[in-house]
Amino acid sequence: MQNRPIARIGAKILTPPLMLFALYVQFHGDLGPGGGFQAGVIFAVGFILYALLFGLERARRAVPPGLLLPLAALGVLIYAGTGVAGLLLGGSYLDYNVLAHEPHHGQHLGIFLVELGVGLTVSSIMTTLFFCFAGRGR
Repeated sequence: MQNRPIARIGAKILTPPLMLFALYVQFHGDLGPGGGFQAGVIFAVGFILYALLFGLERARRAVPPGLLLPLAALGVLIYAGTGVAGLLLGGSYLDYNVLAHEPHHGQHLGIFLVELGVGLTVSSIMTTLFFCFAGRGR
């Protein structure tokens, strides 16, 4: 892809705002449309765009595949841990009201943590799937 300078420069310009938009969708998921799944997919698209324009090996150096599965597991652990925390604090599984001194604050904290876990897992798995399928064509 060395002969596509306009696409490469465009990707260098668009990737940081794309990642920033993914963070916006992630952290405003409890206040409006969006959340962990959408943010995870947008974040993965940033890595996929990078890999398509700069090469699979360079993308694997930027995002090591050995890091992706532990991040996916961490996301599941955050999600499940939020539910278990609700149980340990005397509520039901994923009962956010007991996570803080006021139910309203507990709701925000619980939704934030669950969406963070979903976002990490989705982004890691989508990027892993891309790396798995992109390497098969050679």
